[in-house]
Order: sequence, then structure tokens, then C-alpha cells
Amino acid sequence: MAEQQVDTESKNEKVELKKKLTLFNGVTIIIGTIIGSGIFLTPVGVLRQAQTVGMSLIIWALCGFLSTLGALCYAELGTTFTESGGDYAYLYEAFGPLPAFLFLWVSLLIIRPTCQAVVALTFAKYITQPFFEGCEPPNEAVRLLAACCLCLLTFVNCVSVKAATRIQDLFTAAKVLALVIIIISGLVWLAMGNTEYYSNPWEPVEKSATVSMIALAFYNGLFAYGGWNNLNFITEELQNPHRDLPCAIIIAMPVVTAIYVLANVAYFAVVPIKEFLSSDTTGLLFGNKMFGIMAWIIPVSVSLSCFGSVNGLLFTSGRLFFVGARRGDLPVLVSMIHVKNHTPSPSLLFTLWHVAVGGCFHYRHDVSTLEEARIKATF
Repeated sequence: MAEQQVDTESKNEKVELKKKLTLFNGVTIIIGTIIGSGIFLTPVGVLRQAQTVGMSLIIWALCGFLSTLGALCYAELGTTFTESGGDYAYLYEAFGPLPAFLFLWVSLLIIRPTCQAVVALTFAKYITQPFFEGCEPPNEAVRLLAACCLCLLTFVNCVSVKAATRIQDLFTAAKVLALVIIIISGLVWLAMGNTEYYSNPWEPVEKSATVSMIALAFYNGLFAYGGWNNLNFITEELQNPHRDLPCAIIIAMPVVTAIYVLANVAYFAVVPIKEFLSSDTTGLLFGNKMFGIMAWIIPVSVSLSCFGSVNGLLFTSGRLFFVGARRGDLPVLVSMIHVKNHTPSPSLLFTLWHVAVGGCFHYRHDVSTLEEARIKATF
């Protein structure tokens, strides 16, 4: 009799996305999607445009401040409109269905697939790099591993929200730990008296920076902070969105800003400026200088960072397209939910198909080509 009652209750249970995400999950989603490969790759772009070490550090701090202001604005939007969907939902409410429809389809066809493909390919490139010392990993191997990464994480997200959030929590902790190791190593190096690279922090590397160069430096810095709005795509699944959304943003953004600024302080303390500008892989230069035989820590750290970012992007992208389909802007199949797992499985598989076809396999170019396509679509 009791078993029949349980079965009846489960049958009568409403099929919807459950409110399973805690404040801690919200914090790790924001930190995990912001910290990807950017902090390991873009510092050289900021320095090239800012031209001085001092200005570079100021720009990194200001980019964090600007991103925090944007995130706080989204906190207000997210607590006013508690529907998931982020930018799409807000455009729909503010400007009507047409701008929202256009945003959704540009996100579907270009922005989201290329963004996820870039991070997945970066993960695959760095995880294979220790096995191919002195040469580039085979392109086919990188693409295959990126595809495996996407398929594995999509499967996990389809099966269980709890498993997906645990992966996010674990890999966010791992990437923060890796950056803390870098920061502590750099600060210890400075404390030992190795301050020669900070002897004249305002001396231009090549020439004085112009206004346009400073603008480009800000662009490079803000790129590394991208992802602060991702929690707004899953507002409906927060246990207490009116509390957890603003609190997660208030906690996560200062943490990311502090990590980014201190990581750059560590980079500048260890890597000579000329070497800094000669390579686009700042993290690898730092690892080779500081860790010697343990330099493999850096490519592994980048890989862990990218893996967690791919998981966060898949998690939030699935909800974006789920909400779009629920409003009628995508096929109704995409708005369906798995009866037992309570996950938007059709939307996640739909996302995977677009990433695989439009991101990893359709383009026969490098990561920079995909990133260029994403930037053009964004603007």
C-alpha cells in the first residue's frame, strides 16, 4: 500500500527543473566559468597594449571592478525577473520578442558553440602537450580529445544536476588551488629580494601607450573576466534566487579580481619583460622559470581550468536554449525535461550537436579563428 502511494506521488510530481543549486554552487559556477584559459594566456595582450607593468596591473584591477559593476546590475535583473535565460529573458522583457529571438539564434549558431569549442580545444591542446615535448600535438588528436570532453560532460549533465555541480565544484577548487600556488610562488620570489623587474614599473616597454592601445588593453582584460553573467541563465534552479544570486556575485567577483591581479604580480616578478612579450603562453613561461622539472603543473592546471569552464558553459547553455524553446523560439522538443533526472536533456544534446558541428569539426582552422568568429558575432 505504501509503495503504491509513493508511486502515485511520483507520477503526480510536476516535471520541472528542480531548485537544487545552493549558494556555494552559484559561487563555483561564476568563478568556474570566468577562470578558464584567459589568465594563463591574455596577460601578454594587456602588457603589449598598456606598455608598462604598473598600467597593466591597474587595468587588470579596473577590469575586475567594471565586471563587478556589470555583475551587480545582473544581480538586480535576476532578482527582478527570476526566470532562467539570462540575457535572452531580459531582452524579451525589455524590448520584446524580436531582439530576444535574434540574440538567441546568434548565441545558438555562433557565440555559444564557438566559445565552448575554443575552451574544449584549449583543454585538449594543453592536456596533450606534456606528451609532445618540443612540438605541437597532432591536430586530429586535439580535436578528438575535445570532442570526447564535450560528450562526457554532456552525458553527465543529462544524467544528474548534482553530478554536474559536483564536477563544477571540484574543478573550480582545482583551478583556484593552481592559481594560488602560482601566486604564492611569485610572492615568495619577491619576498626573497628578486624585485628587479619592478624597479621601474612605469617605464614603457617600446613606446608610450596611446588611448586606443589602452582601450585594447581593457578589451583583453575584460575578455578574461567574461562569464560573470552565467549564473543568470539558471536563476530558476537556485534554492533562494533573491538571496543566492546577489550573494554569489558579491563573493565570486572580488575573489576572481584578487586572483587575477595577484597572478599578474607573480608573472611580472618571475618572467623578464622581453620573454613575457615574446610568447602568448605566459603561464608556461612562469612554470618553466619557477618549477623546473615540475613545469608540467602549468599545462595540467590550464587543462583543469578549461575542463571546468566547459562544464559550466554546457550547463548554462542548455538552460538558455531550454528557455528559448519554452517561449516558442526553438523547436518544442528542446523545451522537454527528462522525467526521472529532471534535466533538460534534449536541450543539452541540442547544444552538443551545435558545438560539435559548428565548433570542433566544421572549422578547419585553429582556436584563434573560432575566437575571431565569436568576437564578430558578439559585436
